[in-house]
Amino acid sequence: MAMWNPWRGCHKYSEGCKFCYIHKGDSKRGIDTNKIVKLEKFDAPILKNKKGEYRMKSGQIVYICFSTDFLLEDADLWRDECWKMIKERSDLTFIFLTKRIERFLDCIPSDWKDGYDNVVVGCTIENQDRADFRLSIFNRLPIKHKNIICQPLIEKVDISTYLDNVELVVVGGESDYNARLLDYEWVLAIREQCIEKNVHFQFRQCGTHFVKDGKTYCLNVRELCSQAKKAGIDY
Repeated sequence: MAMWNPWRGCHKYSEGCKFCYIHKGDSKRGIDTNKIVKLEKFDAPILKNKKGEYRMKSGQIVYICFSTDFLLEDADLWRDECWKMIKERSDLTFIFLTKRIERFLDCIPSDWKDGYDNVVVGCTIENQDRADFRLSIFNRLPIKHKNIICQPLIEKVDISTYLDNVELVVVGGESDYNARLLDYEWVLAIREQCIEKNVHFQFRQCGTHFVKDGKTYCLNVRELCSQAKKAGIDY
């Protein structure tokens, strides 16, 4: 697994961004998250060592822009270069998540057609309003590998009508002292929707404030992923 952040910085875009850990961390360090800058290792996927070999080893999964958004408008001038690197490294699988799926068709390369084999796109939703808006668009897009990311999930959602051609649904809660509740019943409801459509499901993390069987728990950030894994409900 590798991380590739061609730029840094992002803008809050919807309710799911309210307690964004990137903005919070930058604020503590006196960094303006709203300033979008191209990073020194912009061309990380095609960098080579002294032997002329790619530094990113073949066969890896590469997560793109996990501290920002690959479809961010501010990065439009740089994205074509990224697509060229992604195409060159067809031996790698690239994954990016976005809250800006409505920009997708304006951001793809001219030879995209029905999608690149080595690109997975994750559409992020947090509530029913964003699910209906984003997934109705996502459902129609020419993408070979689609994931839905319900994180941070802040209310019960029904995504059953949007699961055609989706490979994986991920659910997770919010991690912040002021985080909104994640109810385990919401997680199970999405799991059932996935089982009915035979779509892979992963419960990635509990929320800081987690409700199960009517009882509210306050969890440490370090416990969120491990507690979700202990539930043993991945499908």
